[in-house]
Amino acid sequence: MTQFHSRYPALSDLKSHARARIPHFVWEYLDSATGSESVLRRNRAALDAVLMQPAALRGEISPDLSCRLLGRDYPQPFGISPVGMSGLVWPDAERILAASAARAQMPYCLSTVATRTPEEVADHIGDQGWFQMYPPRDAGIRRDMLARAKGAGFHTLVLTVDVPAASRRERQTRGGLTQPPRLTPRLALQVTRCPSWAFGTLKHGMPRMRLMDGYAPKEMTGGTLPSTAHIGYLLRAAPDWDYLRILRDEWQGTLILKGVMGSEVAAQAQTDDLADAIWVSNHAGRQFDGAPAALDALRAIRRATTLPLIFDSGIEGGLDILRALALGADFIMMGRAWHYALGALGTDGPDHLVDLLRKDMISNMAQIGARRFADLPARLLTL
Repeated sequence: MTQFHSRYPALSDLKSHARARIPHFVWEYLDSATGSESVLRRNRAALDAVLMQPAALRGEISPDLSCRLLGRDYPQPFGISPVGMSGLVWPDAERILAASAARAQMPYCLSTVATRTPEEVADHIGDQGWFQMYPPRDAGIRRDMLARAKGAGFHTLVLTVDVPAASRRERQTRGGLTQPPRLTPRLALQVTRCPSWAFGTLKHGMPRMRLMDGYAPKEMTGGTLPSTAHIGYLLRAAPDWDYLRILRDEWQGTLILKGVMGSEVAAQAQTDDLADAIWVSNHAGRQFDGAPAALDALRAIRRATTLPLIFDSGIEGGLDILRALALGADFIMMGRAWHYALGALGTDGPDHLVDLLRKDMISNMAQIGARRFADLPARLLTL
Protein backbone atom coordinates (compact mmCIF):
# COMPACT_ATOMS: atom_id res chain seq x y z
CA MET A 1 0.00 0.00 0.00
CA THR A 2 3.06 2.30 -0.05
CA GLN A 3 2.00 3.73 -3.44
CA PHE A 4 -0.95 5.49 -1.81
CA HIS A 5 0.85 7.24 1.04
CA SER A 6 2.04 10.20 -1.00
CA ARG A 7 -1.49 11.07 -2.18
CA TYR A 8 -3.55 9.85 0.79
CA PRO A 9 -1.38 10.16 3.91
CA ALA A 10 -4.36 10.76 6.23
CA LEU A 11 -7.95 9.69 6.63
CA SER A 12 -9.01 13.23 5.71
CA ASP A 13 -7.50 12.69 2.24
CA LEU A 14 -9.50 9.50 1.76
CA LYS A 15 -12.65 11.25 2.95
CA SER A 16 -12.20 14.13 0.51
CA HIS A 17 -11.58 11.82 -2.45
CA ALA A 18 -14.47 9.53 -1.50
CA ARG A 19 -16.90 12.44 -1.51
CA ALA A 20 -16.15 13.04 -5.19
CA ARG A 21 -16.73 9.38 -6.12
CA ILE A 22 -19.94 8.66 -4.17
CA PRO A 23 -23.36 10.06 -5.19
CA HIS A 24 -24.45 12.96 -3.01
CA PHE A 25 -27.49 11.15 -1.54
CA VAL A 26 -25.23 8.26 -0.52
CA TRP A 27 -22.67 10.65 0.94
CA GLU A 28 -25.36 12.29 3.04
CA TYR A 29 -26.37 8.87 4.36
CA LEU A 30 -22.79 7.97 5.29
CA ASP A 31 -21.45 11.26 6.59
CA SER A 32 -24.43 12.75 8.41
CA ALA A 33 -25.52 12.64 12.03
CA THR A 34 -28.81 13.79 13.51
CA GLY A 35 -30.17 17.18 14.59
CA SER A 36 -27.59 19.96 14.39
CA GLU A 37 -24.84 17.31 14.46
CA SER A 38 -23.44 18.83 17.66
CA VAL A 39 -22.37 15.39 18.92
CA LEU A 40 -19.83 15.18 16.11
CA ARG A 41 -18.26 18.41 17.34
CA ARG A 42 -18.26 17.22 20.97
CA ASN A 43 -16.63 13.93 20.00
CA ARG A 44 -13.89 15.84 18.16
CA ALA A 45 -13.38 18.38 20.93
CA ALA A 46 -13.10 15.68 23.61
CA LEU A 47 -10.46 13.81 21.64
CA ASP A 48 -8.48 16.98 20.90
CA ALA A 49 -8.46 17.85 24.61
CA VAL A 50 -6.49 14.70 25.47
CA LEU A 51 -2.84 15.74 25.48
CA MET A 52 0.24 13.60 26.04
CA GLN A 53 3.78 14.41 27.13
CA PRO A 54 6.31 14.32 24.28
CA ALA A 55 9.34 12.16 25.02
CA ALA A 56 12.97 13.24 25.45
CA LEU A 57 16.08 11.09 25.90
CA ARG A 58 14.12 7.85 25.65
CA GLY A 59 16.37 6.23 23.04
CA GLU A 60 14.97 4.29 20.09
CA ILE A 61 11.33 3.29 20.43
CA SER A 62 9.93 0.26 18.58
CA PRO A 63 6.26 0.21 19.56
CA ASP A 64 4.35 -3.04 19.89
CA LEU A 65 0.82 -2.71 18.50
CA SER A 66 -0.35 -6.20 19.40
CA CYS A 67 -3.13 -6.74 21.89
CA ARG A 68 -5.44 -9.37 23.32
CA LEU A 69 -9.23 -9.05 23.47
CA LEU A 70 -11.79 -11.60 24.63
CA GLY A 71 -9.32 -14.48 24.45
CA ARG A 72 -7.99 -13.62 20.98
CA ASP A 73 -4.72 -12.04 19.89
CA TYR A 74 -4.68 -9.21 17.36
CA PRO A 75 -1.73 -7.50 15.62
CA GLN A 76 -3.36 -4.09 16.15
CA PRO A 77 -6.12 -2.77 18.45
CA PHE A 78 -8.76 -1.79 15.89
CA GLY A 79 -11.43 -3.31 13.69
CA ILE A 80 -14.45 -2.59 11.49
CA SER A 81 -17.74 -1.46 13.03
CA PRO A 82 -21.13 -2.46 11.62
CA VAL A 83 -22.62 0.04 9.18
CA GLY A 84 -26.16 -0.44 7.96
CA MET A 85 -26.61 -0.62 4.19
CA SER A 86 -22.84 -0.75 3.80
CA GLY A 87 -23.22 -1.95 0.21
CA LEU A 88 -25.05 1.26 -0.65
CA VAL A 89 -21.97 3.28 0.22
CA TRP A 90 -19.77 1.15 -2.01
CA PRO A 91 -20.85 -1.84 -4.12
CA ASP A 92 -20.26 -5.17 -2.35
CA ALA A 93 -18.74 -3.32 0.61
CA GLU A 94 -19.51 -6.04 3.15
CA ARG A 95 -17.54 -8.75 1.37
CA ILE A 96 -14.67 -6.40 0.50
CA LEU A 97 -14.37 -5.26 4.12
CA ALA A 98 -14.68 -8.80 5.48
CA ALA A 99 -11.84 -9.98 3.24
CA SER A 100 -9.66 -7.04 4.25
CA ALA A 101 -10.34 -7.76 7.92
CA ALA A 102 -9.33 -11.38 7.43
CA ARG A 103 -6.05 -10.32 5.82
CA ALA A 104 -5.30 -7.83 8.60
CA GLN A 105 -6.45 -10.23 11.35
CA MET A 106 -8.93 -7.77 12.81
CA PRO A 107 -12.63 -8.10 13.65
CA TYR A 108 -15.26 -7.39 11.04
CA CYS A 109 -18.76 -6.75 12.40
CA LEU A 110 -21.64 -7.37 9.99
CA SER A 111 -24.81 -5.34 10.55
CA THR A 112 -28.27 -6.86 10.81
CA VAL A 113 -29.30 -4.31 8.17
CA ALA A 114 -26.39 -4.97 5.83
CA THR A 115 -26.92 -5.53 2.12
CA ARG A 116 -25.40 -9.02 2.42
CA THR A 117 -26.57 -11.91 4.57
CA PRO A 118 -24.24 -13.74 6.95
CA GLU A 119 -24.11 -16.66 4.52
CA GLU A 120 -22.98 -14.36 1.69
CA VAL A 121 -20.10 -13.03 3.79
CA ALA A 122 -19.11 -16.36 5.35
CA ASP A 123 -16.41 -17.27 2.82
CA HIS A 124 -14.66 -13.92 3.26
CA ILE A 125 -14.35 -13.35 7.03
CA GLY A 126 -11.91 -16.08 8.02
CA ASP A 127 -12.19 -16.33 11.81
CA GLN A 128 -12.80 -12.60 12.30
CA GLY A 129 -16.60 -12.52 12.17
CA TRP A 130 -18.72 -10.53 14.61
CA PHE A 131 -22.46 -10.20 14.04
CA GLN A 132 -24.35 -7.09 15.17
CA MET A 133 -27.99 -7.60 16.12
CA TYR A 134 -30.86 -5.17 16.20
CA PRO A 135 -33.11 -7.35 18.37
CA PRO A 136 -36.18 -8.75 16.59
CA ARG A 137 -39.52 -8.70 18.42
CA ASP A 138 -40.37 -12.16 17.16
CA ALA A 139 -38.60 -14.90 19.15
CA GLY A 140 -38.61 -17.25 16.18
CA ILE A 141 -36.88 -14.69 13.98
CA ARG A 142 -34.35 -14.02 16.72
CA ARG A 143 -33.46 -17.68 17.14
CA ASP A 144 -33.23 -18.23 13.41
CA MET A 145 -31.01 -15.17 12.99
CA LEU A 146 -28.69 -16.37 15.75
CA ALA A 147 -28.47 -19.83 14.22
CA ARG A 148 -27.67 -18.40 10.80
CA ALA A 149 -24.95 -16.13 12.18
CA LYS A 150 -23.39 -19.00 14.12
CA GLY A 151 -23.64 -21.34 11.13
CA ALA A 152 -21.91 -18.77 8.91
CA GLY A 153 -18.92 -18.59 11.25
CA PHE A 154 -19.67 -15.47 13.29
CA HIS A 155 -18.35 -16.21 16.77
CA THR A 156 -19.15 -12.93 18.56
CA LEU A 157 -22.59 -11.34 18.95
CA VAL A 158 -22.91 -7.57 19.31
CA LEU A 159 -26.26 -6.40 20.67
CA THR A 160 -26.98 -2.75 19.88
CA VAL A 161 -28.82 -1.20 22.82
CA ASP A 162 -28.91 2.51 21.98
CA VAL A 163 -31.61 2.58 19.28
CA PRO A 164 -34.99 2.54 21.09
CA ALA A 165 -36.55 4.42 18.15
CA ALA A 166 -35.64 5.76 14.75
CA SER A 167 -33.68 9.02 14.83
CA ARG A 168 -34.56 11.95 12.58
CA ARG A 169 -31.33 12.30 10.59
CA GLU A 170 -32.58 15.40 8.84
CA ARG A 171 -29.58 15.80 6.54
CA GLN A 172 -29.93 12.21 5.37
CA THR A 173 -33.64 12.74 4.72
CA ARG A 174 -33.00 15.88 2.71
CA GLY A 175 -30.59 13.86 0.58
CA GLY A 176 -33.55 11.89 -0.80
CA LEU A 177 -32.67 8.33 0.24
CA THR A 178 -35.58 5.88 0.69
CA GLN A 179 -35.74 2.19 1.64
CA PRO A 180 -35.34 0.29 -0.52
CA PRO A 181 -33.30 2.83 -2.51
CA ARG A 182 -35.08 4.10 -5.61
CA LEU A 183 -33.49 6.29 -8.26
CA THR A 184 -35.58 9.38 -8.82
CA PRO A 185 -34.47 11.67 -11.67
CA ARG A 186 -32.61 13.85 -9.13
CA LEU A 187 -30.70 10.91 -7.67
CA ALA A 188 -30.07 9.34 -11.07
CA LEU A 189 -28.31 12.52 -12.16
CA GLN A 190 -26.02 12.24 -9.14
CA VAL A 191 -25.24 8.64 -10.06
CA THR A 192 -24.15 9.57 -13.59
CA ARG A 193 -21.41 11.71 -12.08
CA CYS A 194 -19.95 8.73 -10.19
CA PRO A 195 -19.19 6.06 -12.82
CA SER A 196 -17.23 3.65 -10.59
CA TRP A 197 -20.07 3.55 -8.06
CA ALA A 198 -22.65 3.26 -10.85
CA PHE A 199 -20.98 0.38 -12.69
CA GLY A 200 -20.33 -1.46 -9.43
CA THR A 201 -23.95 -1.09 -8.39
CA LEU A 202 -25.10 -2.25 -11.82
CA LYS A 203 -22.94 -5.36 -11.40
CA HIS A 204 -24.07 -6.23 -7.87
CA GLY A 205 -27.63 -4.90 -8.00
CA MET A 206 -29.41 -2.14 -6.13
CA PRO A 207 -28.65 -2.73 -2.44
CA ARG A 208 -31.35 -4.02 -0.10
CA MET A 209 -31.43 -5.19 3.52
CA ARG A 210 -31.35 -8.80 2.43
CA LEU A 211 -31.34 -10.43 5.85
CA MET A 212 -34.26 -8.38 7.17
CA ASP A 213 -36.18 -8.56 3.89
CA GLY A 214 -36.17 -12.33 4.26
CA TYR A 215 -38.18 -12.07 7.48
CA ALA A 216 -40.56 -9.29 6.46
CA PRO A 217 -44.17 -10.01 5.40
CA LYS A 218 -44.86 -9.15 1.76
CA GLU A 219 -46.98 -6.16 2.73
CA MET A 220 -43.89 -4.61 4.34
CA THR A 221 -41.64 -5.05 1.31
CA GLY A 222 -43.98 -3.85 -1.41
CA GLY A 223 -43.66 -0.10 -0.91
CA THR A 224 -41.10 2.58 -0.26
CA LEU A 225 -40.26 3.79 3.24
CA PRO A 226 -38.29 6.79 4.47
CA SER A 227 -34.67 5.87 5.14
CA THR A 228 -35.18 6.48 8.87
CA ALA A 229 -38.19 4.10 9.10
CA HIS A 230 -37.03 1.07 7.15
CA ILE A 231 -37.89 -2.64 7.40
CA GLY A 232 -35.31 -3.15 10.15
CA TYR A 233 -37.08 -0.68 12.44
CA LEU A 234 -40.48 -2.23 11.74
CA LEU A 235 -39.33 -5.70 12.80
CA ARG A 236 -37.18 -4.95 15.82
CA ALA A 237 -37.78 -4.30 19.49
CA ALA A 238 -36.23 -1.91 21.99
CA PRO A 239 -34.40 -4.39 24.28
CA ASP A 240 -34.60 -4.35 28.06
CA TRP A 241 -32.81 -6.36 30.73
CA ASP A 242 -35.19 -9.30 30.35
CA TYR A 243 -34.53 -9.41 26.61
CA LEU A 244 -30.80 -9.38 27.29
CA ARG A 245 -31.12 -12.30 29.72
CA ILE A 246 -32.97 -14.34 27.09
CA LEU A 247 -30.35 -13.51 24.48
CA ARG A 248 -27.54 -14.45 26.88
CA ASP A 249 -29.10 -17.88 27.28
CA GLU A 250 -29.72 -18.39 23.57
CA TRP A 251 -26.33 -17.31 22.21
CA GLN A 252 -23.53 -19.76 22.81
CA GLY A 253 -20.57 -17.45 22.39
CA THR A 254 -19.13 -14.06 23.24
CA LEU A 255 -21.71 -11.30 23.78
CA ILE A 256 -20.94 -7.56 23.59
CA LEU A 257 -23.30 -4.70 24.49
CA LYS A 258 -22.94 -1.85 21.97
CA GLY A 259 -24.03 1.72 22.54
CA VAL A 260 -23.48 1.97 26.29
CA MET A 261 -22.98 5.51 27.58
CA GLY A 262 -23.89 5.01 31.25
CA SER A 263 -21.63 3.52 33.90
CA GLU A 264 -24.61 1.99 35.73
CA VAL A 265 -25.47 -0.14 32.68
CA ALA A 266 -21.91 -1.44 32.44
CA ALA A 267 -21.79 -2.19 36.15
CA GLN A 268 -25.07 -4.14 36.15
CA ALA A 269 -24.11 -6.08 33.03
CA GLN A 270 -20.96 -7.21 34.80
CA THR A 271 -22.68 -7.95 38.13
CA ASP A 272 -25.37 -10.07 36.44
CA ASP A 273 -22.91 -11.70 34.01
CA LEU A 274 -24.91 -10.55 31.01
CA ALA A 275 -22.05 -9.41 28.77
CA ASP A 276 -18.43 -10.25 28.04
CA ALA A 277 -17.52 -6.72 26.97
CA ILE A 278 -19.00 -3.22 26.80
CA TRP A 279 -18.92 -1.13 23.62
CA VAL A 280 -18.86 2.56 24.52
CA SER A 281 -20.44 4.58 21.71
CA ASN A 282 -22.82 7.46 21.04
CA HIS A 283 -23.59 5.95 17.63
CA ALA A 284 -21.23 8.53 16.11
CA GLY A 285 -23.90 11.19 16.56
CA ARG A 286 -26.52 9.40 14.46
CA GLN A 287 -29.08 8.74 17.22
CA PHE A 288 -29.32 11.57 19.77
CA ASP A 289 -27.94 15.06 19.29
CA GLY A 290 -27.97 15.80 23.01
CA ALA A 291 -25.55 13.04 23.98
CA PRO A 292 -22.20 13.74 25.60
CA ALA A 293 -18.94 12.93 23.86
CA ALA A 294 -18.31 9.20 23.86
CA LEU A 295 -14.81 9.77 25.26
CA ASP A 296 -16.27 11.45 28.34
CA ALA A 297 -18.51 8.44 28.91
CA LEU A 298 -15.51 6.13 28.51
CA ARG A 299 -13.76 7.61 31.52
CA ALA A 300 -16.73 6.98 33.84
CA ILE A 301 -17.45 3.51 32.48
CA ARG A 302 -13.82 2.47 32.91
CA ARG A 303 -14.13 3.29 36.61
CA ALA A 304 -17.36 1.29 36.91
CA THR A 305 -16.33 -2.04 35.37
CA THR A 306 -13.42 -4.36 34.79
CA LEU A 307 -15.01 -5.78 31.64
CA PRO A 308 -13.12 -5.16 28.39
CA LEU A 309 -14.15 -1.86 26.83
CA ILE A 310 -14.51 -1.33 23.10
CA PHE A 311 -14.74 2.27 21.89
CA ASP A 312 -15.97 4.11 18.82
CA SER A 313 -17.28 7.56 17.84
CA GLY A 314 -15.09 10.28 16.37
CA ILE A 315 -11.86 8.35 15.75
CA GLU A 316 -9.99 9.96 12.84
CA GLY A 317 -6.48 8.56 13.04
CA GLY A 318 -3.83 6.70 14.99
CA LEU A 319 -3.41 9.43 17.60
CA ASP A 320 -7.13 9.27 18.40
CA ILE A 321 -6.81 5.52 18.87
CA LEU A 322 -4.00 6.08 21.36
CA ARG A 323 -6.03 8.70 23.21
CA ALA A 324 -8.93 6.29 23.72
CA LEU A 325 -6.61 3.48 24.78
CA ALA A 326 -4.91 5.78 27.27
CA LEU A 327 -8.28 6.58 28.87
CA GLY A 328 -9.27 2.96 29.39
CA ALA A 329 -10.42 1.45 26.11
CA ASP A 330 -9.11 -2.00 25.27
CA PHE A 331 -10.01 -1.94 21.58
CA ILE A 332 -11.20 0.55 18.97
CA MET A 333 -13.78 0.07 16.22
CA MET A 334 -14.46 2.42 13.30
CA GLY A 335 -17.27 2.51 10.77
CA ARG A 336 -17.27 5.56 8.52
CA ALA A 337 -13.49 5.50 8.11
CA TRP A 338 -13.49 2.19 6.23
CA HIS A 339 -16.20 3.45 3.91
CA TYR A 340 -14.27 6.63 3.16
CA ALA A 341 -11.40 4.33 2.22
CA LEU A 342 -13.67 2.24 -0.01
CA GLY A 343 -15.12 5.30 -1.68
CA ALA A 344 -11.68 6.74 -2.36
CA LEU A 345 -9.76 3.66 -3.51
CA GLY A 346 -12.25 0.84 -3.97
CA THR A 347 -10.93 -2.58 -3.01
CA ASP A 348 -7.48 -1.14 -2.22
CA GLY A 349 -8.89 1.34 0.28
CA PRO A 350 -9.30 -0.78 3.43
CA ASP A 351 -5.81 -2.29 3.21
CA HIS A 352 -4.34 1.20 2.77
CA LEU A 353 -6.25 2.44 5.81
CA VAL A 354 -4.90 -0.41 7.93
CA ASP A 355 -1.36 0.55 6.89
CA LEU A 356 -2.04 4.23 7.44
CA LEU A 357 -3.41 3.71 10.96
CA ARG A 358 -0.57 1.41 11.97
CA LYS A 359 2.08 3.87 10.75
CA ASP A 360 0.34 6.74 12.52
CA MET A 361 0.17 4.82 15.79
CA ILE A 362 3.83 3.79 15.61
CA SER A 363 4.95 7.35 14.89
CA ASN A 364 2.91 8.85 17.73
CA MET A 365 3.94 6.18 20.25
CA ALA A 366 7.57 6.95 19.44
CA GLN A 367 6.90 10.65 19.92
CA ILE A 368 5.67 10.09 23.49
CA GLY A 369 8.09 7.30 24.38
CA ALA A 370 5.49 4.52 24.68
CA ARG A 371 6.63 1.02 23.77
CA ARG A 372 3.37 -0.68 24.77
CA PHE A 373 -0.21 0.40 25.25
CA ALA A 374 0.26 -0.06 29.00
CA ASP A 375 2.66 2.92 28.87
CA LEU A 376 0.02 5.31 27.52
CA PRO A 377 -1.75 6.39 30.74
CA ALA A 378 1.54 7.59 32.26
CA ARG A 379 2.08 9.89 29.28
CA LEU A 380 -1.26 11.69 29.74
CA LEU A 381 -1.14 15.34 30.74
CA THR A 382 -3.71 16.37 33.34
CA LEU A 383 -5.39 19.62 32.40
